[in-house]
Amino acid sequence: MLDLFNKLIEDFPDGLLIFDQQNKLLLINSAAESFLKIKISEVKDKPIVSLETYPNFQPLAALLKENQSVFRKEVALNDLVLQVSLVPLKKKGKLLVLHDITQEKIREKLKTEFVSLVAHQLRTPLSAIKWTLKLFLDGELGELSNKQKSYLEKTYQANERMIILIKDLLDVAKIEESRYLEKAAAVDFVKTIEAVIELYQKEIKQKEINLVFEKPKSLPLLTVDVEKIKLAIQNLLDNALRYTPHGGEIVLKASLNKSKNEVIFMIKDTGIGIPFYQQSRIFNKFFRASNVLKLGIEGSGLGLFIVKSIIEFHGGKIWFESEENKGTTFWFSLPLKTG
Repeated sequence: MLDLFNKLIEDFPDGLLIFDQQNKLLLINSAAESFLKIKISEVKDKPIVSLETYPNFQPLAALLKENQSVFRKEVALNDLVLQVSLVPLKKKGKLLVLHDITQEKIREKLKTEFVSLVAHQLRTPLSAIKWTLKLFLDGELGELSNKQKSYLEKTYQANERMIILIKDLLDVAKIEESRYLEKAAAVDFVKTIEAVIELYQKEIKQKEINLVFEKPKSLPLLTVDVEKIKLAIQNLLDNALRYTPHGGEIVLKASLNKSKNEVIFMIKDTGIGIPFYQQSRIFNKFFRASNVLKLGIEGSGLGLFIVKSIIEFHGGKIWFESEENKGTTFWFSLPLKTG
């Protein structure tokens, strides 16, 4: 039985390393030897401090020293990208698992580059179509009949949706290439929220939404990429307005969490909610909930992915609670920069 276990460990496609309670390396399989370019004869029974002398082991040593569970953390190692998990072994040490995702990352990069190229190529002609349609609709190229105007208005709206989709795709491409955030500056968070609300006054009045913004007495300035934070709030408010029925309520709130030295933003609606069984997928690219699809509400399924990326790029967190047919509440936190 022991021989079978050892063979399973040795032939396992992921790299496996087992450490004892004193952080000495007890076992390393062939896959881990290949990834780290080390031999078991060189490293067996050595503590983490000694293993740090091997260049390929240094990024892993930092994780092991933290002595905390790690799940699928990406680590770049020369020409490899590894997904690293660290699992405690109940008073017997710890297991380090190395999963090679290099090929997946290459495919993702190629896909991102393709999407970016196509989006860039489409953006210019779509803009030209937009302004040509605008000339017709404004009567600059002659008078239109009501029927002609109706057709052109529908075409203009469809073209606008395509422009928004292209912008979202370009944002996603930048996020995946880690070149999304621009220069950060100190901003008044309350004024930032108010500026976003002002953009939606027309939609708020049309749907007779009772919108409430609960402001704090004071907030420290936030050091952020203000345009990206505006976009995050805009996407959340846009969703709340889109999925809240006529006459519903939306509450926004900004507050200070002194114990964690962070600012909290909340947006709560009385909309259609998110089905419980689909809530784990809400931040996935292109995901749209089944109840949204049934109602035929338009959208790209990219907004919440972009919001999550923006908040996490700033070192914050985003979370939510939702109940179908009752509403959804989103929160995000942003750390206050010190020093």
